[in-house]
Amino acid sequence: MQATSIDRAGETEAIILIKAAPVIGSKHGETVCCAGIDLYGNWLRMYPVSFRVLDDGKKFKRWDRVKFKWRRPSEDQRIESRHVNGQSLEIVGRMPDREKSRFLDRQIVTSLNAQREKGLSLALLKPTIRSFHIERRPQAEIEEEQARIDEFHNQEDMFIPRPAVPQRACPFAFKYRYSTDDGDRDGTCQDWETEATFFKWCNLYGEADALRRMQEQFGETLPKRGLYFAMGTHSRWPETWLINGLIQLRPEQQATLF
Repeated sequence: MQATSIDRAGETEAIILIKAAPVIGSKHGETVCCAGIDLYGNWLRMYPVSFRVLDDGKKFKRWDRVKFKWRRPSEDQRIESRHVNGQSLEIVGRMPDREKSRFLDRQIVTSLNAQREKGLSLALLKPTIRSFHIERRPQAEIEEEQARIDEFHNQEDMFIPRPAVPQRACPFAFKYRYSTDDGDRDGTCQDWETEATFFKWCNLYGEADALRRMQEQFGETLPKRGLYFAMGTHSRWPETWLINGLIQLRPEQQATLF
């Protein structure tokens, strides 16, 4: 059944499009902010999703169709936000490659301001990408994040599956300069796969070569193929749009990117 704007709780299904990088919070521990589109074409923000406590059979991927119970969060007034009952999450299917392009075509926007005027805080943006650059994060910021990671891992329970949070704070930020109908913007990519790709390539090739490969892949190859940005606003700063996910324009190749 389609949820209405006044429903306070329910059960629904959605196609997963966004999995942001894991974060550590004092309230929910290790969580991943996810978002998808339900069977009626509505964006849903799913939070908190803890991959640490989910069974392997519930650790969904992009393009998986999931069913879950939800309620409206009291602390987040964004219309798409849903507080997810993690234990109710169930993977019930996966979108076939042949259906992905048509599914995405209905969601494409070129103006983030127009989305905000509609009261929306999630969007699938077709940007004009101007540049991709990699910046080393401030040392104090890295050390602060590393301290949270170390504390988190020191509290690991041997009976709980290995957490998704990496052992090391990422020392770099991966950023795009891009244009929309509203003008030029800058944004840091918070897609989980981007950070995971960096760590994977570091292990395989070393940091210097990993950075070169990141610049080539994310700065040249993917923009040439065509990218969508899965965008979302920040709960505290609703005017700030974040790049939560990268989705290839030819989605049949998405699974082979990384």
